[in-house]
Amino acid sequence: MGVRKGECLTDFKQASEVKMPARNTSMGLEIRPLDLNIYGFRRIRRPLIGSFFIFFIALSIVSCDLVKKSKSDIDIEFMLDTLDVGYTYWWPESGPFIGNCGQELSLVFSGTIKELKAPTNEAGPLYTPQKGIIAIEEVYKIKDIGENSYKNQRFFATDCFFKSGLGTGDKVLVVCYDYEDAYTIPGSGSLLKIDSFDDEAIVSIRKYIDTDENPEKIAKDVGLWATYGHGRALEDLIACRKAMKNPDKSIPVEVE
Repeated sequence: MGVRKGECLTDFKQASEVKMPARNTSMGLEIRPLDLNIYGFRRIRRPLIGSFFIFFIALSIVSCDLVKKSKSDIDIEFMLDTLDVGYTYWWPESGPFIGNCGQELSLVFSGTIKELKAPTNEAGPLYTPQKGIIAIEEVYKIKDIGENSYKNQRFFATDCFFKSGLGTGDKVLVVCYDYEDAYTIPGSGSLLKIDSFDDEAIVSIRKYIDTDENPEKIAKDVGLWATYGHGRALEDLIACRKAMKNPDKSIPVEVE
């Protein structure tokens, strides 16, 4: 009965022969595992098919585990709340590369300026506050600073926009630090205007974050950061990093 192996059916399907072998035993009729003869392969049993199925599921799970997200690839479910960040106006530097050998970034994100208020004299002679609000688009680093850590706020507010040259609707890359257990922004140099959310500056800062903030890994981007006024600061960080890896030999002291 059936079609012999090798005969062709319509729709270019090759014949399949299914057999359900059985034999009489003292306990009655015993049905053996299903034998399949499909596409020229003989005696593929159900247990073997099940093994293939389990293998492919396991392979899929392993493949998913192998696709690891980078440090700067952070999923955020935003809350309609605002993170207010203070302005450490007395810090001598601002931007992504500050400190003698680099100070760790605490909060890095991109977004769009939604509101920019007029400058005031509320701070007296200390500095000129100008408050702005940024709608956060993507977050690239969140440092845990305890109770005041970033909690998925949708908006960011600070008052360091004076003389930043920025306006409502501008897209920005923002880099913050922490001071006394709170996030802080050291000046308008930490508010970097970008053309899009896949801007070269974002690609570079994400690589910097993903490599544990190793400036040598973005050495080729010195020219890019120079357009923001931070090229020399990056070069200084690279030089400091190299000096730390290869410290000069101590100079012997002559004793009279």
